[in-house]
Amino acid sequence: MSTRDTPAQIGDLPPLGRPANSALLAIGVTTVADAAALGRRGLLALHGVGPKAVSILAEECARRGTAFGD
Repeated sequence: MSTRDTPAQIGDLPPLGRPANSALLAIGVTTVADAAALGRRGLLALHGVGPKAVSILAEECARRGTAFGD
């Protein structure tokens, strides 16, 4: 799947890189709550999601008073 056609931002997720968005879309993750349920390890296991994307998602979770699942 080419990241060229992936939107720059999806659902209520904060802006992430297109590879991360593509990986999240591929498994149906479109919300911060969905991402939080995967946890850090689950997110990092996805091809295209790296430490920077996880850090951005963690900051957004903290801002909303939500925590990662693990």
